[in-house]
Amino acid sequence: MHTDHPHEAGPGALSGIVVADFGRVLAGPYMTMLLADLGADVIKIERPDGGDDTRAWGPPFADGQATYFLGVNRNKRSVALDLTDPEGRAAARAIVDRADVLVENFRPGTMERLGLGFEEVRRTNPGLVYCSVTGFGTDGGASLPGYDLLVQAVGGLMSVTGEPGGTGTKAGVALVDVITGLHAGLGVLAALRHRERTGEGQRVEVSLLGSLLSALTNQAAAHLGAGVVPRAMGNRHPSITPYEVFEAADRPLVLAVGTDRQFRTLCERLGLPGLADDVRFATNTARVAHREELAVALAGPLAARTADAWFGELTAAGVPCGPINDLAGAFALADRLGLGTRVPEEATGPGQVAHPVRFGATPPSYRSAPPRLGEHTAEVLAETPPVDNSNAGL
Repeated sequence: MHTDHPHEAGPGALSGIVVADFGRVLAGPYMTMLLADLGADVIKIERPDGGDDTRAWGPPFADGQATYFLGVNRNKRSVALDLTDPEGRAAARAIVDRADVLVENFRPGTMERLGLGFEEVRRTNPGLVYCSVTGFGTDGGASLPGYDLLVQAVGGLMSVTGEPGGTGTKAGVALVDVITGLHAGLGVLAALRHRERTGEGQRVEVSLLGSLLSALTNQAAAHLGAGVVPRAMGNRHPSITPYEVFEAADRPLVLAVGTDRQFRTLCERLGLPGLADDVRFATNTARVAHREELAVALAGPLAARTADAWFGELTAAGVPCGPINDLAGAFALADRLGLGTRVPEEATGPGQVAHPVRFGATPPSYRSAPPRLGEHTAEVLAETPPVDNSNAGL
């Protein structure tokens, strides 16, 4: 359900910030939705013949729209413009000239060909923060298509995901796109802070491959620092154990034991008090060296009770563990914990996951549902002064 004035600044920390959003699919739209939740006025510029690709990525659908699109586009206004047409480009340029932030994820060189490249638009908007999201950068990888599955493959994530000896497994969501969106958002906020101090805009670039390699953290450090080439270990951890899946009486159970103290408590609760003093298991380093023997020792006691029973008892004792939930179970847990992870449907329509960051003074706001294609074209153009074509380079 749309508010009367969905474009008005929300009460968040980014109130008054205008974002010209040329992003498509996931990384860019996810980032700009988070900015919109924090009060920014995000103007989503889409092609008239279909708009953002994810509008057609269904089933499933809700209210006649693909849930993929709905999940990353609330609190935005949609403007349908044909950027191959001079009038459409001029209208887009006028929006950019009054924006604080521009976000785009076209193939490198596309925005320049449209007269919307960074060097061109900064002539009339020198304070603009210009964020480009690419698959593999703007130099040697400029011709490579930035699809999440491809980056998971060539970027090493699939090599450490899945069962040992397998061909590799992708994450169950487009995780690289999400991580990249978060990095891009951080870059934009840092650039806005720099502009606040100096008045200067700048270009912010983030690639899917670079973001993934950064997110590989301990696995990347093992390779760069120790020459290790990590391999897939299923649900086990290369440096910690027991940190894996066991079978409880009714369904799988995860143990995530990160300290010797937690391990000793686990052994006591399982009725195996002497196990923590066994030289093979007394320290984490020793446990990693003898992980197979340890898994056998733990399997029997864990199989004697249900996953929920262990979840309750071990969590209360300070031992990290829990069942493998489906999404219904995951949201039910979040509800029980009072995390407020669901946006009220009357605010933005069905299927909206709440902004994950809580603020004491500037909370996220949910002002409007994901827009229909071109829903706000007339509204936005009416409030946008025409650009001076003598400076537009169009």
